[in-house]
Amino acid sequence: MAKKILIGIVILVIVFVIIVAIQPPQYRVVRTTAIAAPQTAVFEQVNDLHKWEAWSPWAKLDPGMKQTYEGSPAGTGAIYHWSGNNKVGEGRMTILESRANDLVRIKLDFIKPFASTADTEFSFKPDANQTAVAWSMAGKKNFMSKAFGLFVNMDKMIGGDFEKGLAQLKSLVENPAKK
Repeated sequence: MAKKILIGIVILVIVFVIIVAIQPPQYRVVRTTAIAAPQTAVFEQVNDLHKWEAWSPWAKLDPGMKQTYEGSPAGTGAIYHWSGNNKVGEGRMTILESRANDLVRIKLDFIKPFASTADTEFSFKPDANQTAVAWSMAGKKNFMSKAFGLFVNMDKMIGGDFEKGLAQLKSLVENPAKK
């Protein structure tokens, strides 16, 4: 009887490992919105990491969060490091590419609660009298990330935060008097 149970457990572990191994090796989360403002106004809020606190969905989760800035004041080479409670963790963002009013590409390094790296992009396109903004994040999944992904959907986990951040960015840019 014990032998059958042991064989059953081994089979379950093997099946689990196979299921995890065949999961996609990458993830991608994208959210978009339209903002009734020129590309320049929207781009400036994203390109300057000092301005993120006003619209970031994570900024108010830890009032005691430590934040430091390095490198360029804005654009390519700008670096932002944060360290906070378990809701915000610890990490670093580095703007790798900044094309005026068009694109901001960021390397996002998470340190805590788990180490990982992701590529984040903001694109800005004219759309009639508005600016179409797309916020995306993509990264590679190791075995543990693939296993985690069986139980937690990355798109659902982060997508809501992206939607909240884009809504706050929209409100900030469309209503500059509220700054």
